[in-house]
Amino acid sequence: MIVSVEESAAVGHERVWGAAIFVLGGLQLLVVLDGTVVALALPNIRRALDLSESGGNWIITAYVVAFGGLMLLGGRLGDTFGRKRVFTAGVLLFTLTSLLCGIAWNPVVLVIGRALQGVAAAIAAPTSMALVATTYAPGKPRSQAFAVYAALTGVGSVAGLIAGGVLTELSWRLVFLINVPIGVLVTVGAVLCLRESRGTRSELDVAGAILATVGVTLAVFAMNAGSSGWSRPIVVVPAIVAVLTLAAFLRVERRAAHPLLPFGLFGNRSRVAALTAIVLAGAIMMCLAVFISLYLQGVLRYSPLQAGLAVIPFAFGLGAAAALSSRLALRFAPRWLVIAGGAIILTGCLYASMIVSDRPAYFPSIAVPVLIIGFGFGFAVIPLTLSAIAGVEASDIGPLTALAQVAQNLGGAVGLVSVGTIVSSRILSEGGTNATVEHPSDGQLHALASGYGLAFTCCAILAVAAGAVVLSMRFTPEDVAEGQSAQESAHSG
Repeated sequence: MIVSVEESAAVGHERVWGAAIFVLGGLQLLVVLDGTVVALALPNIRRALDLSESGGNWIITAYVVAFGGLMLLGGRLGDTFGRKRVFTAGVLLFTLTSLLCGIAWNPVVLVIGRALQGVAAAIAAPTSMALVATTYAPGKPRSQAFAVYAALTGVGSVAGLIAGGVLTELSWRLVFLINVPIGVLVTVGAVLCLRESRGTRSELDVAGAILATVGVTLAVFAMNAGSSGWSRPIVVVPAIVAVLTLAAFLRVERRAAHPLLPFGLFGNRSRVAALTAIVLAGAIMMCLAVFISLYLQGVLRYSPLQAGLAVIPFAFGLGAAAALSSRLALRFAPRWLVIAGGAIILTGCLYASMIVSDRPAYFPSIAVPVLIIGFGFGFAVIPLTLSAIAGVEASDIGPLTALAQVAQNLGGAVGLVSVGTIVSSRILSEGGTNATVEHPSDGQLHALASGYGLAFTCCAILAVAAGAVVLSMRFTPEDVAEGQSAQESAHSG
């Protein structure tokens, strides 16, 4: 969210390290941890609740669809009703829904809880970014605060892999219940330590938000159900309603005074290419997170803690590549960096798809491709993110940044369900079962390995598609530098 000059002048924390940054960063940590640990705990959740492959995917997608579909509206709520008030309400709702997920007594309650968690995150997360801008003085303090806020994403990812493994070993319910004490602390801290602020009030596009979320949810549901036959009414009817709902969404957005989806931002073909590639990158990231965890625990029989530790090289590879590519983007056209990163992802995924049936040793057969894929992802995603805001005014940074986050989240949801449908079909065709089996036979393990190998092949195909899309992206290093300057200007007020 963008902060007005008048509003910026009214704030002035010069010292970054204090209670406020821990409160705001605590929400970011909660959101990142949640995404990491749930993917890691998914095999145990499926076994405990007797969920199929496609049913288990809804534990991930229910959260991601609600989060992505309502994020743009969440930012507007903070502008209209007060960011501190909306942030506090969002964190409190996230805490309560985490409790509901932790005590869920059947799959339906868990999926509903996950969807409500996504709603809560969509309310709190965009507002927290605006609060960073309004809490700290322009210039160095605010830039440092945003750096700390962003760093918590990487910390949360690695911590989630370790803590998630430990908690899942004890009980899958703890991966949700751990959010409760953290959420209570963040809520109390928000009440005591944050100051209220508002942005420019505008009419809330509630109809657009509801239509977009319902349309995407129905589309994902239809794809998820399609693995057992595409001509069944349970697939066809939701698919038709999804198309009609999304068409209505586009009509509403074109007529809305303050649309959630500002069509003016799509006038640049290069930016459209960048956002499309971000959708594909989101799909790759989500599929890798879920299917690597399922492979390690379901085929190689790793414990949750072992699986979490096994994929830590991914986070280190991503971090190293992100630091490198952010500098190279100022010297080389970003499309070439994205294509290079996609080629690295392609190599790692194809290698992973070929060795899954061999049940290889961790080093080097698993550790090296995990590191390579992480490096490729970091190398590609940073130039894509920079391209989304390349060559724009400071006033457009907020909407474009939010739009990129929405694209990544919804891409992850649609990608997981689409690839999950293909994987389920392969497992069934190989004589396996989508039901959870405590002690699978050699034939069932082979079917699972074949299905997960196909998932990695799908990720490789998505990487090729992303590379093809960005060929039409014509941003220059000068455009990227201009976007970075506008971003710094937006952060500094």
